[in-house]
Amino acid sequence: MGYVAVKGGTDAIHNSQELVEFYRLRNAATPLDVNQIRSQLRLAVDKVIGEGGLYAPEYAAIALKQAEGEVFEAAFILRAFRTTLQRRFYSETINTREMFVKRKISASFREIPGGQILGPTRDYTQRILDTGKAGETAHEVKSFLEAFESKIDRGKLQDIDTYGKVIDLLKQEGLLKTIDPNDDRTLTDITREAIKFPAPRSARLQMMARAETGGLMAMGYSSMRGFGSAHPTVGELRYGSVPVMIKDPSGRTRYAGKIEVTEAEMVSSVSIGKKNAIPKFTIGYGLCFGQNDTKVICMGILDTTMRSPDVNAPANDQEFVLYHTEGIESMGFTNHLKLPHYVDFQSVLGGIREAIKRNGEKTPEKKPEVAEMEQ
Repeated sequence: MGYVAVKGGTDAIHNSQELVEFYRLRNAATPLDVNQIRSQLRLAVDKVIGEGGLYAPEYAAIALKQAEGEVFEAAFILRAFRTTLQRRFYSETINTREMFVKRKISASFREIPGGQILGPTRDYTQRILDTGKAGETAHEVKSFLEAFESKIDRGKLQDIDTYGKVIDLLKQEGLLKTIDPNDDRTLTDITREAIKFPAPRSARLQMMARAETGGLMAMGYSSMRGFGSAHPTVGELRYGSVPVMIKDPSGRTRYAGKIEVTEAEMVSSVSIGKKNAIPKFTIGYGLCFGQNDTKVICMGILDTTMRSPDVNAPANDQEFVLYHTEGIESMGFTNHLKLPHYVDFQSVLGGIREAIKRNGEKTPEKKPEVAEMEQ
């Protein structure tokens, strides 16, 4: 059975909101606690803050609850909320060399500074449905945490340190392609300035940092399958927390807090383009809020492909990549098709009928219900 709003204006909006809330709450289950969502749906929260463009895990959890777990809708809500906030400061550039590392791997080298740190990932687990999660209790959670912590030998814990980067090793050997002095290095704020093509690298990276993960993955995958110019290797992938510094009105730099980010540096081999030139490596870069390996890897791939424009390869076309991975705008435009298009459709319908008449074909008489629909 379908439900139709029969009242117009604010009444229709109110009725729609009530109906949505009814479907969310109709089974009268215990309401989800926001802290539960933050901790147990951590990766979904990370996607929302990334695509919403606002580092606010608590608000992202609220948006997920409000949107019944729909990540697109939650990111839409969070980005709309972001537009209401006043911008008081610009942070200093974060330094990922200062990252408190929770995960650090390289697919390019076996031995890297500080060693491989696998961290929290399902890469090495079996994707088997655990039906035991259906009956999980607070007691079981507590028991697991106690057992896990009992395995930690506190005596072997060392002071936290920072680690050198894999790209430093390549730089030291002169294996990296030097930066082209003609590259556009303009610093653009995409939240304040309309995007123009060709876009500077700063704008491309900002747009990809807010892009929808699945969209980026589709584009990156297309390049790896041959519809683009890059099939790189993970030089280094890091996940952890980094300090954020801001300057106060007096010019003093102050510590504002920490945010969790994932960073990827993707290594590709390129030819210099000159005869008998020695090939070098180039680095594609990706960074986003929270833990999202897939997103930053694909960012790194597309950062590389978009430096070599090619309209025949979707992943190399800046406009194609950046506009079609923008999840919020894509969702908005797609769903606007549900809104009334009566005038447009009637115009097309009338044109087709006239074309049929000019061709000498007879059109059947309209059924009464069709005529009533068109009025």
